[in-house]
Amino acid sequence: MVKHSSRIELNQVAYKGNINFIKKKIGDKPILSSVVKANAYGHGIEAFVPMAERCGINHFCVASSFEAEQVMSVCKAESQVLIMGIIYEEDLGWAISNGISFFVYNFNRLAKVLEEARKVGKRALVHLEVETGANRTGMHAQEFPKALAFLKQHAEWLKFEGLCTHFGGAESVSNQFKIDQQHKRYKAFLKTCKEKKVLPEIRHIACSAAALAMKDTVYDMVRIGVAQYGFWPSPDIYYAHLHQTNKSSDSTMKRVFNWKTDIMDIRTVDQGEFIGYGTAFQATQNMKIAVLPLGYSNGYPRALSNRGQVLIHGKKAPIVGLINMNLFMVDITHIKNVEVGDEVVLIGRQKNNVINVSSFTNATQLLNNEMLSRLPAAIPRSVIK
Repeated sequence: MVKHSSRIELNQVAYKGNINFIKKKIGDKPILSSVVKANAYGHGIEAFVPMAERCGINHFCVASSFEAEQVMSVCKAESQVLIMGIIYEEDLGWAISNGISFFVYNFNRLAKVLEEARKVGKRALVHLEVETGANRTGMHAQEFPKALAFLKQHAEWLKFEGLCTHFGGAESVSNQFKIDQQHKRYKAFLKTCKEKKVLPEIRHIACSAAALAMKDTVYDMVRIGVAQYGFWPSPDIYYAHLHQTNKSSDSTMKRVFNWKTDIMDIRTVDQGEFIGYGTAFQATQNMKIAVLPLGYSNGYPRALSNRGQVLIHGKKAPIVGLINMNLFMVDITHIKNVEVGDEVVLIGRQKNNVINVSSFTNATQLLNNEMLSRLPAAIPRSVIK
């Protein structure tokens, strides 16, 4: 089998530790749903979902019917998939027949769901998403009572599996007033459910940030994205955790993700020569450089030109020159006995040094999620114990 120019390794032990930590935070009762949208935040759905199942996870959230199909192709038969985003009308029958749950965020969609459920002869698993203040997707309060009446009338074909909303910015303390308002509005929707005697089986509103820092938002299920992969949603949530536990620091959550490549070539460059395209870097001394076989087309940010670092033999090797589409160069003048084919760590640990995702994001102004989710699906992912 031919090799790709880089590879991603996922650490099973680190992931298990993250799940144990999150479960201690949320308690034993709520369902921990693993959010695997955007190719499992760049970790790779095909490799990641079985890895999560080995840690007792059997519920997965995705953003589309396309992603749901990806999860279904690798998950166990007993695992549940929930589509939080786009599901085209032509895919409704497929989702219903495969027992896939999905968000409904406007009243008009319910009639089509009913039609498709009758057509395939199977009950649809509906989660009503309600508008509480994020103003993205969500059913407005004025159409909610008739949606409940519709579910009650057609309960044979429509199961009211969930009532949910999405917080717009729970990771930031400055947004707390907004999150509190959203939670209050959600409770009003719940009250309407009780008044109409049409109750959801699962109540869920908490994302990673809310689940870790706001206990009152933990209902029957939590939708955990970034935290399961070993990243705090924000410094605010991390500091809130430290305050709650009376600690000065905490390294409980571990990065699951390691990104590696190999040295493609080694070259010597004379003082005064330029390296790479243009005149972005000129050698101020005689140098030895390593050529690496990936670039911005492989998800390595061009903004790290002349400022990023990689690990070779456990030492940091600075990037020299511009990052190209499929190549970039690093300075190895200070590292002894480097050879073509030696392992290079782009993100992760090598000996006593580490390259964090934050070293990318701080330099490029990308979010952790943005950086990871941009990594091409073609990069092979594998799980290490």
